[in-house]
Amino acid sequence: MIRSVVRGVGSALPRRVLTNQEMESMVDTTDEWIVQRTGIRQRYIAGEGETTASLGEAAARDALADAGLEPGDIDLIVLATSTPDNTFPASAVDIQNRLGIRHGAAFDIQAVCTGFVYAMTTADLYIKSGMARRALVIGAETFSRILDWNDRTTCVLFGDGAGAVVLEGKEGQGTAGDQGILTAHLRSDGTHKDKLYVDGGPSTTGKAGFIHMEGREVFKHAVGMITDVIYDAFNATGIDAGDIDWLVPHQANLRIIEGSARKLGIPMEKVVVTVDKHGNTSAASIPLALAEAARDGRIKRGDLVLLEAMGGGFTWGSVLLRW
Repeated sequence: MIRSVVRGVGSALPRRVLTNQEMESMVDTTDEWIVQRTGIRQRYIAGEGETTASLGEAAARDALADAGLEPGDIDLIVLATSTPDNTFPASAVDIQNRLGIRHGAAFDIQAVCTGFVYAMTTADLYIKSGMARRALVIGAETFSRILDWNDRTTCVLFGDGAGAVVLEGKEGQGTAGDQGILTAHLRSDGTHKDKLYVDGGPSTTGKAGFIHMEGREVFKHAVGMITDVIYDAFNATGIDAGDIDWLVPHQANLRIIEGSARKLGIPMEKVVVTVDKHGNTSAASIPLALAEAARDGRIKRGDLVLLEAMGGGFTWGSVLLRW
């Protein structure tokens, strides 16, 4: 069977770093309060000329260089974002144009913080079906543009950035020993949509709006939902927590990450954590963490890597792959 193998990884961050100490001068908060409740110490904020598409392009070029490929080698771009440059066309098409690609297909996926997991799953299905040979899967966000900077409960949490992977079809044996994506599981439940949402949109207010979140409610559901789709991955492959080399979770809150790892029985030494440096970058958080861990040598060829995320909607999902 055909497996979707990670050929390269890349990342891009805005120039500006915003520390918790700087946040203290902007809203009624403290570095101690932010770190204790979230694990976040700083985040990157997009400046003039830095957009979701420009950051996505930079991450894509970085991933292509890592893969040793040219833009023309790509025949599919799937961009996960909740903060596109325009209502339409899709920012994926903008990135396609910036890369000089004139063939194949490009489109956006919107599943908020679970976006990259949804995008990986979608690209995997295209590759396995033969509709694409190589795909750029990108997570890119500029959440700073939809933050109410007077709301201390949300503005301290989010940051901007982009990450990307190149997926390539490769023959496998159909076993858990194959390289590439082994299984993926997606979920959503719209009854929770008012717990994490943006109060705007083209069809309602005609404006982008701002993020609103019931933090305690999100926290209450997060660990159970995340572990649910991870157990699905284990059941589908016969793999268990002891086999996992690296857990790469969505970087929303260190306490959620620690709670999920504890429930699964995965030691924190096997968990990639970047929330302290990036904050919550929504769909960009998993590929940013993947790129960092692959570049510094933690994630190696043959490692079993588990991706998981939960976000507004609620949406949640997992992808299990062999690097």
